[in-house]
Amino acid sequence: MLSTSTPLYHVVLKFLFKIIVHITYGFEFSCGEAVYKPDLNGNYDIAAPFSWPWQVSLQSKSGIAFSHICGGTLITPLWILTAGKCINYNTKYRIVLGKYDLTFTEGSEQFIDPTKIIIHPINLSHVVLHRFDIALVKLSWPVVFTDKVRLGCLPGPGEALPHNYTCVVTGWGKLNGTLLQSLLPAIDYETCSRADWWGTTVVDSMVCVGGFEKTACEGDPGGPLNCIGIDGRWYIHGVGSFIGPVNCDVPGKPTVYTRVSAFNNWLNENLKQY
Repeated sequence: MLSTSTPLYHVVLKFLFKIIVHITYGFEFSCGEAVYKPDLNGNYDIAAPFSWPWQVSLQSKSGIAFSHICGGTLITPLWILTAGKCINYNTKYRIVLGKYDLTFTEGSEQFIDPTKIIIHPINLSHVVLHRFDIALVKLSWPVVFTDKVRLGCLPGPGEALPHNYTCVVTGWGKLNGTLLQSLLPAIDYETCSRADWWGTTVVDSMVCVGGFEKTACEGDPGGPLNCIGIDGRWYIHGVGSFIGPVNCDVPGKPTVYTRVSAFNNWLNENLKQY
């Protein structure tokens, strides 16, 4: 019998997982595709149930209970993408997938403990605040894909959103009830780094959204910035990092996300290594 600690065990496990997915669904479905389609008719609303199936809840344990602290994105069957600021190595976490309403048990949830957490080393050193605010969380076992649990796509290396390109911010926000969403325009670096906006607080490894009339009140730290590609699939262009200095409705102070495409090399290296 293979030891669970051997590399061969994990290779066999991943191979068997792919076979199971293929048998179950008849194909290996693509990332960024939801069974329950998002309702994008309103630009500030409660999300349609399970329409963002790669959205996860990162929860921390206090006493005997877990509570939602950050969002995250399922990017492989074993890995979650989130923000570095969400992680404290002395805290016990769990990942909840297949979740829509945090106030009760829905029956679609998958609760998985992390087996490894990787924070970007520069973020970990706190040398430059926010500028490397990205982390990976490895799950103890692969997720089971369902109509409520799917993968989000990652953008290509260096890919930047056009100015005013509409994306969707998702998360439970401060209300921690049903999943929320908001359609917001991406703001280019030239605008977001203006002195009357964020100035030198932002760098080109970030992406700003909103800031004209409203920002991402319904987002979470670590949560995804969902942007549809020309192929019709949803790509995770950002990881929630920080909002305005007072609240989430300050003109000229858009919500700032870590730009995922600026970290493709770091992501690929760690996904391959571990």
